[in-house]
Amino acid sequence: MPVDICSQQQHTNMISSLSGTTDTSLSLNALSLTSALPPTDPDHPHHNMNKLCRQVSIESPGPGVKNCVFNFFVPIEDTPAHGARIKIVCAGACYRRRDRANSITSVSSVSSELSDYCPSVTSMSSPAHQGIREGSFFPGFEVAGVIESLGSEITEANNCGLRIGQRVIVYPFDETPAGYAELLVVPDLKYIVPIPDSLPMEEAAMLPTGALLAMHAVFKAQAVVTEILNQRAETDPNKKCKILIVGTGGLALWAVRIATYHFASTGAHNVDITVASLRDEGFRLATEIKNVSVVQWNECLYEPQLIERTKDVCGGPVDVVIDFGTTSRSLHRSMHCLSKGGVVLISEEVAEKLLPKFSRLSNEYQQEIIPISNGTVEQLAELVELVASRKIEPPPYSVFPCEQAAEVIQKLINSEIPGRAILRFHDIE
Repeated sequence: MPVDICSQQQHTNMISSLSGTTDTSLSLNALSLTSALPPTDPDHPHHNMNKLCRQVSIESPGPGVKNCVFNFFVPIEDTPAHGARIKIVCAGACYRRRDRANSITSVSSVSSELSDYCPSVTSMSSPAHQGIREGSFFPGFEVAGVIESLGSEITEANNCGLRIGQRVIVYPFDETPAGYAELLVVPDLKYIVPIPDSLPMEEAAMLPTGALLAMHAVFKAQAVVTEILNQRAETDPNKKCKILIVGTGGLALWAVRIATYHFASTGAHNVDITVASLRDEGFRLATEIKNVSVVQWNECLYEPQLIERTKDVCGGPVDVVIDFGTTSRSLHRSMHCLSKGGVVLISEEVAEKLLPKFSRLSNEYQQEIIPISNGTVEQLAELVELVASRKIEPPPYSVFPCEQAAEVIQKLINSEIPGRAILRFHDIE
């Protein structure tokens, strides 16, 4: 059962490994206790920490590291006067790269984040642990739970319609506390989005980061598509606009579902969507989606063959690419599948690394690379309604007790879990 311990001790480091090892150096070096504490607020410099809650630290897997999942207790801040404290029920597997403190990315067994281009990726090493990327998995940024308490300054007039015990998800604000914990402190109610009883907690937990980023990418793609179709209205009104979605991880699976619904609901019937699947498992999942073409990017083939195969399936060069890959190789291939004047959408997380490398090529091909940020709180609320009403079906997922975190991560690394992995902290339903 989940642990919920009240204590007056301010700094307790009761650390135990979920996988049985007694070596806690990785957890202590990669994530210190202070890094799990709430950020310092200049207006409220003193935080009362009179409660401990369990937190799971999932470190970046690396060669020679047998254990990367740790369970320990951290002090939890009292409920902020104008905020709330959330009791976490479910959390999706996701991580935050430490070299990009504000970036949040979903990870699943079919995600390109873990292994799609691993042979060509040069990992950044942790100073303390050779082979481990300087970044850690912190499942917990995608969370769903219930409001445990509201701040002392919250009244009926300013509670935004929220109440104790209400089912909610949390928008990933910049200072979101790092880590998978039983309790999450939210400084402002504007970051909390209520969810209806009809939406299961495990599905709601997938929405705040991966699904929201995918939705924002689709909205941006629609703006590009609208501009292209307007330009063709007089010269070639019957020519369809082609969109290529790269990847079949959590991001891409959400994007293709959102895109098929969104373009159909807005009357944009002259849009063709193709998914470039990076893996066999992803290929199977993508083929289950109606009105979507699928091309498999088999890494055994030469680049010219893959590019030619993609163009054949798409019916020629595409107008827009939504690329959720994270490597130069993926972006390079996407640009070769793109028409002159086309647009590639990539996440902000990788844009800083890739844009300088491809500026010359994009100018030469007269193409534009546009970074996509996470969406807004308003978009998250809209996404909740669409998924709850089943206008958009969520990707496949599997739910596991949080005590099985170590086993789950190993299965993710080995691509043994189709779709998303969700860990459950409390069972309230």
